[in-house]
Amino acid sequence: MSKDAQELVYAVPRESLFDGVVAWRGVRRDEVAGILRRVDEAGKYVPRADAERDRTLKQIIPYLVLRDGDRIFLMKRTRAGGDARLHDHYTIGIGGHLNPGDDSPRSGLEREWREELDAGFVPPFEFVGLLNDDTVDVGIHHLGLVYLAEASGRPVGVRETEKLSGSFERIEAVRGVYDLMETWSQLVLDAIDGPDSAPGGALRRSGEEAHQ
Repeated sequence: MSKDAQELVYAVPRESLFDGVVAWRGVRRDEVAGILRRVDEAGKYVPRADAERDRTLKQIIPYLVLRDGDRIFLMKRTRAGGDARLHDHYTIGIGGHLNPGDDSPRSGLEREWREELDAGFVPPFEFVGLLNDDTVDVGIHHLGLVYLAEASGRPVGVRETEKLSGSFERIEAVRGVYDLMETWSQLVLDAIDGPDSAPGGALRRSGEEAHQ
C-alpha cells in the first residue's frame, strides 16, 4: 500500500465550505471568517487517496510564502516528488496537508516547516487570505490558507534535496520562471507583486482575525 493511500488528511465537504459563497479564483482576503469557521467545524480526516478522487471534498493546505526583505524563497520540485502533476514546477509555497495530531492549520504549518526546511528558527506566521482555483485538477481538490513569514537574513535550505531545491531570489528572477510555476504560486505571486499588493510587496491584511 502506498504512503498516500495510508495517509489521513483533513478535508471539508465543498458544499459546506462554500455555503452561500461563490467559489473564486485567486487569493481572497475579505469576508473569509465564515469560511474559516466551516474549515474548523465541518472538516474530517479521510484517506488521502480517496480525497484526491472525490471532487466533493476540499483538502485544506496551509501555504506559506517566506520572504527575506525583497527576496522570496523559490523552490523547484524534482521528479522524485510524490505528486506527478507538480514535477519540474517551481513553487513559492511551503506547507502541505493537515494530518491527525495537527491541532490547527498553524500547528500543521509549523510541522511542515520543520519537515521541509533546514532552518534554525520558526518565524511568526501571518495569515493573509484563502487561495482557491477550480480551473486545474490540483486546485479542484484543495483550498489554501495563505501565510507570510520573514526570514530576516537568517539562512534557510530545503531538507529533502532529492525532491526540492530552494533559494531566496529577487522578484525579477521569480517572475522569470512564472510560466513554469504551479498555478497556486502564480496566483499568490500576482497577489504579492500585483496592483492589489501593499507597499513593500506584502498583501494587505484582510481585516479578519489571524486564523489559528
